[in-house]
Amino acid sequence: MYIGELLNEIKLGNGTSLLIFSNIVSALPSSIGQTVSLAQEKGDSTVLPVFFGAFALTTLGIVYVQEAERKIPMNYSTRFNAGGLAKSSYLPFKVNSAGVMPIIFASSLLALPATLTRFTDNGAVLGVARFLSPGGGAGYVPVNVAMICFFNYFYTFLQLEPKDVAEQLKRQGASIPGVRPGAATRDYITRVLERLSVLGSVFLGALALTPGAVEQVTGLQTFRGFAGTSLLILVGVATDSARKVRSELVMESYDTKLDEFYSSKPKK
Repeated sequence: MYIGELLNEIKLGNGTSLLIFSNIVSALPSSIGQTVSLAQEKGDSTVLPVFFGAFALTTLGIVYVQEAERKIPMNYSTRFNAGGLAKSSYLPFKVNSAGVMPIIFASSLLALPATLTRFTDNGAVLGVARFLSPGGGAGYVPVNVAMICFFNYFYTFLQLEPKDVAEQLKRQGASIPGVRPGAATRDYITRVLERLSVLGSVFLGALALTPGAVEQVTGLQTFRGFAGTSLLILVGVATDSARKVRSELVMESYDTKLDEFYSSKPKK
């Protein structure tokens, strides 16, 4: 926690996230070495290009989706605009606003039956554990995807409440072109978030199933231990840290900082 607070003070991003990022990156060389050694043991040199190609494509897909936004145009009518003209802006919504949390929740619940089998010999528990086993259980894929979709929908609306957003826009004098303020704005934002949650669920479901698909094609299991949630965390922390560092560089380009500006104002 202390190191995380120090990283927060030097404004490189979220300190705890950077520590998790460092932990994942530190395991990358050993994962690559293990992958190469497994491929050499198999005696098939064609699996390595497929493996690393899937790794690169997964990373590019995560970057693309994480940076994707649905920009809703906004009009702000203020008294400072001559003739009642509106100042144009937009309201951004992330395609994957829930991040990695739906995958974590789904994985934790899917692992619960296997954990319970360590403490009981109940036949029903053993049957459910085999049914939801990631190593070939018939219900693992459909249940995993269904739970990811549910948690993504739930977490999206937990972060953004359409009613609160609509009321805040109304208080600020903002409106969506062609949509009346109030209930109509709330319903419009709800529809937008529902569609984005569907896209985010498809992305997270594909991300969760990618390691298994790569393992079936190449026979290498190291991708399962590193891909998915780890890649999503790496990309999210890297882009967030780069954005914060860029904003700090922009602030440093100004001659006078805000604190110095207000402290230099003469007292009355």
